[in-house]
Amino acid sequence: MKTKYISHRGNINGKVENLENSPRYIDSAIELGYDCEIDVWYHQHEFWLGHDEPTYQVDLTWLTDRHLKLWIHCKDLVTVSQFRYLQLNMLVDLNYFFHNTDDCTLTSRGDVWVYPGKQPLKDSIAVMPEIHNEDVSGCIGICSDVIQKYNK
Repeated sequence: MKTKYISHRGNINGKVENLENSPRYIDSAIELGYDCEIDVWYHQHEFWLGHDEPTYQVDLTWLTDRHLKLWIHCKDLVTVSQFRYLQLNMLVDLNYFFHNTDDCTLTSRGDVWVYPGKQPLKDSIAVMPEIHNEDVSGCIGICSDVIQKYNK
C-alpha cells in the first residue's frame, strides 16, 4: 500500500500559523498532491476552519469537493455530531475524527490516527513523528508540518 502523506493544516515545510487552515492554503497543499488534516468547527449552523476557534467559514460543498483528500479533525462534540448525522443520512462521505489527548482514535473510515509520541503502531497514521523522532516504517500514513521531508 502506498504511504499517505498528509499536510498538517496545509503546512508543507514548517508551521505558517497565520495561514494554517485557510481554504487557499489547504488547496495549495492539495494541488501539490498531499492530503490535508484540517481543524473543523460546526458553529452557528455553519462549518468553519480554524485551530483554536472558528476562523474561516466554508460550506459543506467545499468539504465534499475535497472528500478524498481531507482528514477532518472535529474540534468539539457538536461538530462530531453534525458529521455523524450527515454520514448516517448518507448525505456525505467525509473522513472525520475527534481526539484530545487519547493515544489514538479511529477515523470515520477506520484509519488509526495515532497521537504524537505513541509510535510505532503498524498500519496507522503517524501524527507529527518528527517531535519524538518516531519510527514510521510500519505506518500507512504520516501527518506533519514538514510533510515534504517524508515524501522523497
